[in-house]
Amino acid sequence: MVDFVHLHNHSEFSLLDGLQKVKKMAQRAKDLGMGAVAITDHGAMYGTIYFYKACMEIGVKPIIGCEIYITPGSRFSKDEKGYNHLILLAENNTGYKNLMKIVSRAHLEGYYYKPRTDLALLEELHEGLICLSACVNGFVSEPLLNDEKEEAERRAKELSRIFGPDHFYLELQKHTHVPPQEILNPKLVEMSRKLGIPLVATNDNHYTMKDDAEAQEILLCIQTQTTIDTPNRKLSMIDSPDFYMKTQDEMAELFQEIPEALSNTQKIAEMCNVEITLGKWVMPKYLVPDGFTLDSYLEKLIWEGAERRYKNITEEIKERIEYELGIITKKGYSTYFLTVADFVNWAKDHGISVGPGRGSAAGSVISYCLRITDVDPFYFKLPFERFLNPLRPSAPDIDLDFADIRREEVIKYVTEKFGEDKVAQIITFGTMEAKGSVRDVGRALGMPYSGPDRISKMIPPGWQGHAMTLDSALEQSPDLKRAYTGEQETKRLIDLSKKIEGVVRHASVHAAGVVISDKPLTEYVPIQKEPSGGEKIVTQYDMYTVGEDGVGLLKMDFLGLRNLTIIEEALRFIKETSGKEIEMSTLPVDDKASYDLLSSGETTGIFQLESAGMRRYIKELRPSTIFDLMAMVALYRPGPMQNIPSYIARKH
Repeated sequence: MVDFVHLHNHSEFSLLDGLQKVKKMAQRAKDLGMGAVAITDHGAMYGTIYFYKACMEIGVKPIIGCEIYITPGSRFSKDEKGYNHLILLAENNTGYKNLMKIVSRAHLEGYYYKPRTDLALLEELHEGLICLSACVNGFVSEPLLNDEKEEAERRAKELSRIFGPDHFYLELQKHTHVPPQEILNPKLVEMSRKLGIPLVATNDNHYTMKDDAEAQEILLCIQTQTTIDTPNRKLSMIDSPDFYMKTQDEMAELFQEIPEALSNTQKIAEMCNVEITLGKWVMPKYLVPDGFTLDSYLEKLIWEGAERRYKNITEEIKERIEYELGIITKKGYSTYFLTVADFVNWAKDHGISVGPGRGSAAGSVISYCLRITDVDPFYFKLPFERFLNPLRPSAPDIDLDFADIRREEVIKYVTEKFGEDKVAQIITFGTMEAKGSVRDVGRALGMPYSGPDRISKMIPPGWQGHAMTLDSALEQSPDLKRAYTGEQETKRLIDLSKKIEGVVRHASVHAAGVVISDKPLTEYVPIQKEPSGGEKIVTQYDMYTVGEDGVGLLKMDFLGLRNLTIIEEALRFIKETSGKEIEMSTLPVDDKASYDLLSSGETTGIFQLESAGMRRYIKELRPSTIFDLMAMVALYRPGPMQNIPSYIARKH
C-alpha cells in the first residue's frame, strides 16, 4: 500500500457544496490507515476548530488549510469578476495565523462575488504556508488550458518564488466527469519538469463515501435552486461518483505513472505541524488607573459599590464579598468583571435599559455591588456557587439584556473602548433539520409539493431543546414508518434526506454573542463581514469554537429585549408628563396594587407572564409576594408544569 494523504477536502462548511461532516471525514482517514488529513473549504475556515478537535480525538494529524480565491489583478479592484483557486496549507503555527489573516483580509478587503486575495497579500503573509495549484480553475491551470503557456509559467514561477521551491506544488487530479483535467495533467507534468516545481496528487473530495454521490448532487441542487432534471447543469456526480475519499490503492492506480505525486502528499503531511491552543482563556486588556493592579482596582470598585447598595455593611455581607472576591482573583477573572461592569454602567449612565439580572449571575453579591445586576442575593437567598464554583473550572458567563433598539449602542461603545480590530460579533450556522431536509430534497428531486409536504407533516416535533431526527421520527411515527416501508418514492426521499440531515445550510450572525480580545482578532480567529452583506464584523468560528471550549476568547452575550424597550419608553413618558424620574432598581417588590393587577390576569406584555396558560394560572395563584412569581416562572416549563395546581393549592 502506497503512502498517500488526502490534501484537498471540502467539508459541510463549504456551504451547500460539501457533504462531509468533519468527524466522518477524520474517521474515514483513520479507517483508510492515513495518519493525516487536510481541510480545505472554499474561501473560509468555518470548520477549522471542529475539524482539529475531531482529528486530535482519534489520533489523526489535522492539516489546516483553505481553498482560497485569487484574482490576477488587485484584490481591491472591483473591475473584474475573474478569480482562480489555490490551496493553502498551514505548515506551522505561524502559517496558521497567516492563513487566518489572508482569509480575513480576502473577506474584508477583496470581497467581490467571492472573498478574493492577490499576489501582494500572499507575498506579505506567505511564511509558514504550503501552496498547491488547485483544480482546473487554478491560478496556473486556467491559463494552461487556454493555451497561454507563458502566462501560466509566469504565475507558477511567481508562486514558487513567493512560497519557496519546496513549498509550492503543481496539483494533479483525475476526475472522469472533468474532461479538461485529461488535457491539463500532461501540461502540468511538462511544466514541472521544465521549471523544477514538484507535483502532488489530490482528489477533490466533496463527500466521504462513493454512495454519497447522489446526496451531494441534491445538495448542489439546493444551493443552485435547481432540480436534478434541470438541463445543462454544470455537474452530474451521479454518473461518475469520484469526488469521495478514495483509498491509497485507488489513488495509486490513478497515478501509477507519477509515483512522486503520491509520495509528496506524505512529505507535505510530515511538514505540517500546527498546534492550536484550546481552552485557555484570552482576556481583553483593561486599563486601570496608575497605582492599581487589576485585582486592587476591582476591590476598590466593589467596596464603593457595597456602600451604595447597603446602608449597613454587616459582617455577613463583608464575609460574602471577601469570599467571592477571593475566588474571582484566584481564578484570574478580575478583567472579566471590570469589563462587564464598565459597559453595563456606561449603558445605565446613558439611559439605556439594562435587565436586572439573568440566570446564575444574580447570585453574586459582587455583581450586585458593581451594578452588573440589580438583584440582592441576600434578600433572595441566592447562592454564589451556582455562578462560580471554586471546584469547577468553568468561567463566569453573564448574559446581559439591553433595550433591543439600543443594543447596538452598547456594542459600539465596547468596540471603541477596546479597539475595532479586537471586537466582533459571532457567526452562527443553520443546519438541515429533519422536516426542512425532506422539503429541500423533495424540491431538488422535482417532486410535486404535496408529496414532501405530506411526509414532512408526519415528522413529530422535537422536545425540550432536542431536535427531532429522521431516525427518531421513523421510530415514533407509525404513519411515517408505513410510508417509508411501503412507498418506493418516499423511501428514496427519506434516505437522501438522512444523508443531508444535520449538514450546515447557511451562516448568519448570532443574536447575542460578542467577543473581545487582547490582540487583533486575526491572531486567534478568521473574521469577515456579516453573511447578509452588512458591515458588521463577525468571527468565522461560532460560539462553540470561539469561547471556552475553543480558542478561548472572552464571549459576552448582549441580548436585545423588547420588554426593556417598552419599559424605557414608559419611563420616558412618565418623566415627560409628570416630571418624575423613576429608578427601576429602587422600586419596592411588595407593592400591593401590582400584585392585585397580576392576580387579575392582565399580564399581556409582561415578560414570561403573558401566555394564555400563564395568565390562567396567575389568576388562580393570586400572587402576594415576589417569591410567588419566582416559583410560578420556575414551574411553568415542561416537566414541573404538572405540579402547578398542587403548588397553587398549597399556597392557599
